[in-house]
Amino acid sequence: MSEASLPPCSTDLSKRHQPERRHGVIGFSRQKLRFGETTVAPPQRRRKSQSPDRMSTMTRSNWFLGRFLAAGAAFLALLGSGEALGQDVYRLGDDDEWTLEAAPAPGTPAAQLARARTLLAEGRSDRALNMVNRWMQRHPHSPLAPEAYLIRGESLVGVGDEYEALYDFEFLVRKYPDSEVFSLALEQEFRIAVKYAEGMRRKMFGLRIIDATDEAEELLIRIQERLPGSGLAEQAGLQLAALYFRDRRMGLAADAYAIFIDRYPRSTEVPFARRRLIYSNIATFKGPQFDIVGLLEAKAELEQLALRRPAEAERIGGGALIQRIEESESVKMLTTAKWYFNEGDPIAAEYTIRKLVQRFPQSAACIRALREIGPILQQLPEATLASAPDYAMLRSTLAESSPATMESTP
Repeated sequence: MSEASLPPCSTDLSKRHQPERRHGVIGFSRQKLRFGETTVAPPQRRRKSQSPDRMSTMTRSNWFLGRFLAAGAAFLALLGSGEALGQDVYRLGDDDEWTLEAAPAPGTPAAQLARARTLLAEGRSDRALNMVNRWMQRHPHSPLAPEAYLIRGESLVGVGDEYEALYDFEFLVRKYPDSEVFSLALEQEFRIAVKYAEGMRRKMFGLRIIDATDEAEELLIRIQERLPGSGLAEQAGLQLAALYFRDRRMGLAADAYAIFIDRYPRSTEVPFARRRLIYSNIATFKGPQFDIVGLLEAKAELEQLALRRPAEAERIGGGALIQRIEESESVKMLTTAKWYFNEGDPIAAEYTIRKLVQRFPQSAACIRALREIGPILQQLPEATLASAPDYAMLRSTLAESSPATMESTP
């Protein structure tokens, strides 16, 4: 699935990027997650008087030396400010106690971000949001920008603007894929996606009135693409399949559960996913006039389950489910035979009934077929009729073996 465009952002991180609205609506498409378009400020043309090519040798040396010292000072300030993430560093000691090993120096940008993180942990999301916004205005080009975006997104979630927070999380994930907070941003997106998948609506005009199922679906797919094989991707795959199952999109649910079982064969959720796969395949059958592939796949899964995990197959009623599937198969075959007969092909109709009697002799559809085969036999050629089984004898044999079934079958 192709990546959608980045959230709008200028080179000045102090400006709050806003989504571009097309036709007055911000939304996700089924194939793309639209958080707006990228707007990058054009590079500023350097004045001729500032070009190093026009400077004297001494001036050029001073210019490069000044740039080098500025970069070195910024690097040393970053190292002296604690951690690059602007957080306190704790280490687990031999006594199983956490001890503070390093902390950002007071008054540094890292310390200010750490304070915003503290406010967020204390539940004061509004103050944390204001503080990180001011921080981004003062430090638009700081290497701590990924952490700032993460804190601002979490603060927006805390004040109830989780959809706005997705802009920050998406920008962080796409702009800083090598950042240490990359996976943390995806975890935040996962939490929002789960809420949307479970029915929480998106805000519009301050009211939660917009269905966010498509957003949840897109986010869960993207998490699996961005962290393949991880525990978070495993949870996202299971949540996506559950979303399809709740929405009664059984074909997609069956595919999602099958993909989950194939990708995570050692997961503890595989038995649950296998049961859901069977139920989803059975639910795809809409009647004898429609395709029966889902039932055949469910039957194959049940037979494998009975061989590998007989106790689990017995617990979910595997034998009864297989019997129900076979009844549906027999009804499908009888419906197909009637269709052949109505289309003027009695040979194909008789051949389908013959297979029905051979495969499902104890089914109710078989009994109905033996009762209704008379008009079909009257139109058969002599050669075909001579090779056909004795349907009268089969009908009498079934009547003797199960008279109650013969009487109860219409």
